[in-house]
Amino acid sequence: MGQFSFAERDGNLFHITINRPEVMNSLHPAANSELSDLFDEFQNDPALWVAIITGAGERAFSAGNDLKYQAGGGDRSGQPSSGFGGITARWDLNKPVIAAVNGVAMGGGFEIALACDLIIASDNARFALPEPKVGLAALAGGVHRLPRQIGMKRAMGMMLTGRHVPAAEGLELGFVNEVVTQAELQDRARAWAAMILECSPMSIRATKEAAMQGMNVAGVREAHEGKYDAVKAMSVSEDFVEGPVAFAEKRTPNWKGR
Repeated sequence: MGQFSFAERDGNLFHITINRPEVMNSLHPAANSELSDLFDEFQNDPALWVAIITGAGERAFSAGNDLKYQAGGGDRSGQPSSGFGGITARWDLNKPVIAAVNGVAMGGGFEIALACDLIIASDNARFALPEPKVGLAALAGGVHRLPRQIGMKRAMGMMLTGRHVPAAEGLELGFVNEVVTQAELQDRARAWAAMILECSPMSIRATKEAAMQGMNVAGVREAHEGKYDAVKAMSVSEDFVEGPVAFAEKRTPNWKGR
């Protein structure tokens, strides 16, 4: 267990918890570095197929950058190149990550969630990019991810005001996948993970990589004709053979992830 975060393994699932509840799971460079190490472990271990990230306690997923630490002159060195929470600038991660948002997700905390593939939110969750209110901007990917996920006008309605958006509105806007009670949150996040784990991890990585990299070009044809390493890896994998065989034999596939 790290000083500011910890992770648990459950088969092919990796469950990461931000563990600074006394400051609403806000993050400083040392905490970001710890999280980056955990995401390195997830990314590089072939036995880990899906990750969930959540915050300790019931008040906050993450309140974002630890402004009190910054204002107090705390050491700002050691910020990882992988970005806020060790994930917002991790451009080459093709394994799926689920954000189980258990309360406030503000600023960098919301940017962590936006960098994940799914957001499952407790009904007391609140989301915002309030950086302009403190003289900053949501430059850990927030100003770019949010418009791409919900459209420019709706994103501007959040970003130019810094307003707080409750979980139910997040679902309506389209950046939240499901809203559940606090008591149900972790079980529902694990249920989503379980649905992903029923699929071939090679297929999941090919799907995520093609979808995300395809967003880098304007047209569907150019995206469709792009070359994606994970798609190539899928096509020569054991799973590529196992899937149709299992279907023909009317049995559950035995995925290898290779």
